[in-house]
This record gives sequence, C-alpha cells and structure tokens, in this order.
Amino acid sequence: MLKPSPFVRRLLIRLLLGLAIAYACFGAYIWWAMRQTPETFGRVMAKMPGPVVFMLFPFETLWIHARAGGLHVGDRAPDFSLLKVDKSERVQFSLLNQRQPVVLVFGSYT
Repeated sequence: MLKPSPFVRRLLIRLLLGLAIAYACFGAYIWWAMRQTPETFGRVMAKMPGPVVFMLFPFETLWIHARAGGLHVGDRAPDFSLLKVDKSERVQFSLLNQRQPVVLVFGSYT
C-alpha cells in the first residue's frame, strides 16, 4: 500500500478542513435565509444552483425548525399586511380584525 508523503497528507487535511468550513458556512447562510421574510428567502433561493441545497442539507428538517414560530393555542394572531390580488393596496390584518371576525384560508385554488 502506498503511503502519501507528508506534503500530500497536509494538503488533503487542509482541503478537507476547507470543505468542512465551506459546508458549515453555506449551511449557516441557508439557515439565516430561512429565518428571514419570505421575500428575502425567495431571493436567496432563486440564486441557488439547481437542487444543490436539497442534496447537501436536510432541507425539510431545517425548514420545519426555522419556520416553527412561537405561537401557542390561545395566543393572539400576529399582525401582518398582504397585497390584494389586484395589487391595488395592502390590507392590514389588525384593521380587518377590529371590524369583524376574520377567517384565513391557506390553500390552492388552482
């Protein structure tokens, strides 16, 4: 069996250490992006090369933990605003909720 020279061993160790650091930094960047607003997260993910992120990281598990939130049963809903479908104006949840009960439906109509 061939034994690599000390130079080759040092080079391989540095290469592996560099790859481990790059992997950790990339993972931290993805974790940071997941905890941002959906718009920011979308901009970050739009620049990712193909399915690289999904193959290198436990993406679904990270996503579940990053977006878990801190609401519990009985908590008041957080305030937010959404753009109307025709993009004419933004609707504030707290203003709608003051006038009447609000039902939020999350789903697809396609």
